[in-house]
Amino acid sequence: MKGVTNSPPLVPISEVIWSWIGGFFGIASVAYLNQLYFTDNDLIFIIGSFGASAVLIYGAPNVPYAQPRNLVGGHFISALIGVTFFKFLPDPIWLTSAMAVATAIACMHLTKTIHPPGGATALIAVIGSENIHQLGYFYAILPVLFGACLLLIIALLINNIPDSRQYPQFWR
Repeated sequence: MKGVTNSPPLVPISEVIWSWIGGFFGIASVAYLNQLYFTDNDLIFIIGSFGASAVLIYGAPNVPYAQPRNLVGGHFISALIGVTFFKFLPDPIWLTSAMAVATAIACMHLTKTIHPPGGATALIAVIGSENIHQLGYFYAILPVLFGACLLLIIALLINNIPDSRQYPQFWR
């Protein structure tokens, strides 16, 4: 096919460095707070979906799914949905997992907050540890909402240092 390349273009090294710096400080801030305040409670403050969010907001800050509304709203809505399904349909776990993730996707679409890591946030509410389950709806506030906001603050700071980046592209 004419004009088709075999691989994506290389990212400038400056983008790689800024992505690394953002990812480091974003995850370090969430993990450090977990260590300070939640060492007896599992790693409840640093959920796996935050790693995927870091890839988006620091590694691809211009894409729609990386924007503040998507980051915060997608995680929060998905957390509420995951907790709700676990509370009211805890078994069988395969059905609860599928219902939570699928409903999170639908609700993120309807609210214009699609953030792919949100699907993992809903799933973590279902399959997470007993410590996650004991949080109930508080899971949507801490770690999810607070953690997403902390990642956003770091993204606003780091992504606007170099002239080559501007974050966010839009708020609403």
